[in-house]
Amino acid sequence: MSGTELHRLLGAYLLGGLDPDEAAAFDRHLADCRDCRAELDELASLPALLDAVPVPDAVALTTPGRPAPPGPPPPGLLAALAGRRRRSRLLWSAALATVAAACLALGVLAGPLLAQHAGPDASYSVAAANGPRFTVDLVKKTWGTELAVDGNSMPVNGTLSLWVKGRDGAEDRACAWTATPSGKVRITGATPLQLASIGSIEMRNGRQQTVAVITVAQP
Repeated sequence: MSGTELHRLLGAYLLGGLDPDEAAAFDRHLADCRDCRAELDELASLPALLDAVPVPDAVALTTPGRPAPPGPPPPGLLAALAGRRRRSRLLWSAALATVAAACLALGVLAGPLLAQHAGPDASYSVAAANGPRFTVDLVKKTWGTELAVDGNSMPVNGTLSLWVKGRDGAEDRACAWTATPSGKVRITGATPLQLASIGSIEMRNGRQQTVAVITVAQP
């Protein structure tokens, strides 16, 4: 399945409308696609907003030719849409856009809710006397974990990479970069591994030698 085809499944993925194989394929796609991760982050609060629309109104919103009902939205959209999503995944993308527009028209301030960004869920720092000094912030995402690296006194030659190791022994490269002459770096990486399943994080050089190791505490 191409990246474009996978991108079209984002709405169904967000609302749980993919079968297990498709969901696994989309998880792998998210690890490599910054655009999809950014879009998913922007829509992360949308299910809660959708849950504020009543069942009859949700059906009206997803039925062509039927106008959105007036009035503020009480709870109950997801149960109604859950039955409809099995009939047409494409309808999910249209429903997301339609319901978001309807919420805005009804005065629901979706923008500030979607734009809110909390701090990292975990943060680790390394400060070796004669080695790299850096901080890794870990943020839980629906698709896995985002890692933000901010460092100085790093190696000034070659390439570096950040590897995430699961508690079950699985490994995943979250990001890689070319060393800078200043020894500074600020880069964001991603892994499909959920934060609770991460056991450690390793920084490696171009020869895959370990430069630093972070042990991630169990939640």
